[in-house]
Amino acid sequence: MPAKLPVNFFSTRSPVVDLFRGQLDYADHLRQDSEIALYFFYAPWCGQSVAVREEIEHVASRLSDQVLFVAINCWWNQGKCRKQKHFFYFPVIHLYHRSFGPIEYKGPMSAVYIEKFVRRVMTPLLYISSRSKLLDFLSNYEPGVVGYFEFNASPQPPGYLTFFTSALHSLKKDYLGTVRFGVVTDKHVAEEISLVHSGSVYLHRHVNTSLIYPNDIMNYTAENVCKWALENRELLIRWLRPHGGKSLLLNNELKKGPALLVFIPYNPLAEIQPLLDEITKVALEYHSCNKSQGAEPELQHLGNSDSPASDSSDPDAHMKLAETFLITKYPCCNTVVLPQWHSISRTHNVCELCINQTLGVKPDKVSVPHCNFFEIETALDSFYLQEHTFFQVVSSSIECSNFLSFYSPFSYYTACCRTVDRHFLSFISSEKTIFQTPKVAFSSHGKKDNADIQNSIPHIEDRNCFIPDLHISGTNITGLSCRTNKTLNLYLLDSNLFWIYAERLGASRSTHLKEFAAIVDLKEELHYVLDRNQSLTGSTLENFIKNFSILYSPLKRHLVDGTSVRVPAERVVAEVTTSTFHHVVFSSEKNVLLLYYAQWCGFCASLNHIFIQLARLLPPDHFTVARIDITQNDLPWEFMTDRLPTILFFPQQRKDQSVKFPEDFPVSLPHLLRFILHHSSLSSSEPCTKECLHKETVLQQGHISHLEKEIQKLRSEIRALHRAHESLEAQLSEARREEHRLQQQKHTLEKQHKTLQLHSQQLQATYDQKNQELLEMAEKLQELADASENLLKENTLLRILVASREGKLQSKDESKETLQSEQTVADDSSVLVSTALTTEEKRIDRVDSVATEHSNENRTE
Repeated sequence: MPAKLPVNFFSTRSPVVDLFRGQLDYADHLRQDSEIALYFFYAPWCGQSVAVREEIEHVASRLSDQVLFVAINCWWNQGKCRKQKHFFYFPVIHLYHRSFGPIEYKGPMSAVYIEKFVRRVMTPLLYISSRSKLLDFLSNYEPGVVGYFEFNASPQPPGYLTFFTSALHSLKKDYLGTVRFGVVTDKHVAEEISLVHSGSVYLHRHVNTSLIYPNDIMNYTAENVCKWALENRELLIRWLRPHGGKSLLLNNELKKGPALLVFIPYNPLAEIQPLLDEITKVALEYHSCNKSQGAEPELQHLGNSDSPASDSSDPDAHMKLAETFLITKYPCCNTVVLPQWHSISRTHNVCELCINQTLGVKPDKVSVPHCNFFEIETALDSFYLQEHTFFQVVSSSIECSNFLSFYSPFSYYTACCRTVDRHFLSFISSEKTIFQTPKVAFSSHGKKDNADIQNSIPHIEDRNCFIPDLHISGTNITGLSCRTNKTLNLYLLDSNLFWIYAERLGASRSTHLKEFAAIVDLKEELHYVLDRNQSLTGSTLENFIKNFSILYSPLKRHLVDGTSVRVPAERVVAEVTTSTFHHVVFSSEKNVLLLYYAQWCGFCASLNHIFIQLARLLPPDHFTVARIDITQNDLPWEFMTDRLPTILFFPQQRKDQSVKFPEDFPVSLPHLLRFILHHSSLSSSEPCTKECLHKETVLQQGHISHLEKEIQKLRSEIRALHRAHESLEAQLSEARREEHRLQQQKHTLEKQHKTLQLHSQQLQATYDQKNQELLEMAEKLQELADASENLLKENTLLRILVASREGKLQSKDESKETLQSEQTVADDSSVLVSTALTTEEKRIDRVDSVATEHSNENRTE
């Protein structure tokens, strides 16, 4: 059956051109007259295509005067789209910027996101006309690429189209549009970011050094510029936008390390995002490992062009300040805690060892290399060779000492030390800055005097005290990602689209304000949730990150709790969940036997009757039998198991000494009783007192009385079982007799069945014989019918012949009369005529006799 002809997918009044017959060639013809075109490939039966249809119409209603919207049915088998395109999913959105394209959109199928992406394709470059706009452009959390082109010489200066095309390539490769492209035409504005020559390209980075496109190394092409920008971009915070199908997006990101997932309601078209700005500021402070005195100097210079440092009249001081800034911009430090110098002392010397370069006689230009492991290892070797100079110093102030490197004349090491109490060595005290005293006292170990203070490197937490001109107000989260081994990767998710992920992480389903933050550490199997009573702000995020980063985190691990099911009070086996685990197991003063099970575990279900019997045998005042479904509830890692079923016993007063039921023993009631009684007995090396013996006696008497009651119950149950057994025996004997009678009836029916089968075979043989005889008779009758038909034909012919002869005889009689009247004819002629007539009559009589004989034969047959 041929497919039905397609019909309109969009309304005829819609601004979207609907090519429901798949006219791809006509769509390309329409695209030639438009600068921007959007192709919406759909399948009429696809539910997602139907859902996105309204979103496309909404975007088209806002941008139809600037963008051509074309919907193409790519499912009809007679259309050119189906023959030329081979899509694996629907719908598919392609955008074209004149001849460039297609640029496939893979983001969320929401109107605001689609419109945002279309506008990015419409204007891939942002025009930066002033210093204030340049500052706004560079202050954004997304990486920015700025190109400088002079439009005085020609309408399109060399390299501009290439830069324009590279911005489109960036959108084609990164549908999230994380890299923004801007263009500067003013020479003075370009000089603010060190762009002098027309055609130069600048990549801004907040934490790391900003870059200028290396024209001498890479060819200046659109693909190379895009590749260079994407490879060297700096992502302080990333957007995660799962597409809804099977994907490894979250898995791949969470495997990189601990992740902070922040869910916020996001509108891509909004011009002001205050909450996003706060989160971005936190991310910038968190990753600013240079304490912000060197962080983003370009922005500080743009924002504070009239600073005193720029107007300094002392060129030497300005050079020293710049040199100090150059040194502090690339810190390479390591914290060293020296052991306590006396056995009874509770103090330690804590030193911050830093590698500094460009000191003393130095070449014209020395590049500051990145910190690496070998440099730190060399510095530590040199430091420990002079450890005795720092070992016995006791000082409440910071004392810094410089010593030369043994390997390079252009580098030296700085060690800033202070004596602190032992309990201040935690990360909290470091966050409160143990080096808080602004007083700087250099020890006599090094060879520097007070004049060299400007060139020395202070402690990493206290640099603002030494360089007041570069003091930047910041939070104590600044540079935390470089000062802890628990570095977080920051991710953003739109709660309007992906709130289901937040619910799986612990967010409330009934909340109206969809703001949520959680930390997930996949390697350590840890999961923390921001306090739901606190609003999501920059300060709460900072505290959340700091509490996670310290050595002994005060954060409480979030555990997924199973659905609370109301169980009857008389239930003998308690059902434990995550929220009741601590209360039932640890807070209880009873011995607890806990069974780990799962709904899919068939062997676990077979143990239910054993645990019910065990719970009835054990005295409820001293024992609790419980179970927990580990697929619906999270437990602390020390109580997790990878095998089901698992049985743990928590003895009374010794819950930290839990015992696991041996796996090589079968799970039965006697084995469980021996296991419980063995581990519940008080084992102590100290002799038991009279009070202990009395308690033990009372406990044993209680056990005995309880067991006697249980024995009586068992005896009554045994008697009941005996009666049931006798009744069952009588029923079985009756069933056997009934079975014997049924067997006899079965044999009789089988004999009758065999007799009927023989009779049926005989009837079948008789039927076949009669059928054969009837076939033979039918063949004979057919032969007789054929012969009769032939005779009838012959009889008809004979009748016709006789009728013709009779006519001839009549004509002869008339001729006789004529001959008699003419007697004058010669006698010879009359004799001849009469003779002929006589002969003819005889022949006719013979023919009649033959016909009569044939007819008689026919009658006989």
